[in-house]
Amino acid sequence: MSAASLCVNTNIDANGKAHPMQDTVLYEKKDRIALLTLNRPEKLNALDYATNDRLLALLDRIEEDEAIGAVIVTGAGDRAFSAGGDIHEFTESIRRGTEEAVREFCRRGQRMTARIEAFPKPVIAAVNGIAFGGGCEITEAAHLAIASQDAVFAKPEINIGIPPTFGGTQRLPRLAGRKHALELLLTGETFGPGRAYEMGLVNEVVPGDRLIEAAFAMAERILRHSPLAAARIIAAVTRGLNTTIGEGLLIEREQFARMCASQDVHEGLDAWVARRTPVYAGR
Repeated sequence: MSAASLCVNTNIDANGKAHPMQDTVLYEKKDRIALLTLNRPEKLNALDYATNDRLLALLDRIEEDEAIGAVIVTGAGDRAFSAGGDIHEFTESIRRGTEEAVREFCRRGQRMTARIEAFPKPVIAAVNGIAFGGGCEITEAAHLAIASQDAVFAKPEINIGIPPTFGGTQRLPRLAGRKHALELLLTGETFGPGRAYEMGLVNEVVPGDRLIEAAFAMAERILRHSPLAAARIIAAVTRGLNTTIGEGLLIEREQFARMCASQDVHEGLDAWVARRTPVYAGR
């Protein structure tokens, strides 16, 4: 698989400050699948501001690319998916004051995980090692996740005197349940892929040398189906989780109505009647 890196030189934040956006996230494309690799292995793929912003920029471009139907996110190197936020960088933001810290660090991270969670194309986290803090929060936000047997998870923010800031206090309880989540959030202790699987944080645990293969296989199973239907399912689930069952059913009805006039619905029904494999156009 050859890299097709997208060149994005700088990102301008809300204060007009330029942040370099070099290849802290690598982009590769194979058929209809985009592979995004967090690429700071010497820093355990810690999420500095440039990495966060580049990830958002790549997701924007992938959403616009009709040839891409699914996204896999993983980490470079053998040790880490991501060790979380870059502590040295956000420490400087905190020292400049609360308003700056919230704007530069917290809002930026929450924007990134919210983008992943609501992304209209399936996002699969391929967790290849350490997934602490923000790395765990990317896993929580991803629609699906596969972990290497060598993966290690933690919610260690309490060890430096802060709560999670990229959505971990909200998504982990929804995935794992209140008591499991509070134990992990309040102790900061590490846990392995087996417990992550039991709590619903990951869908599958595989040997490390099969991780990317398994992630691509999962993506390919999804890509057999209508991309419009996949987007509608993601929207219904993501929005419905934060509502009552009655409100969620209204959301489900709305997503169904949006599909009814599509070419893909007619193709799916016609193919079923004819007992043939459907060919979806995404329209």
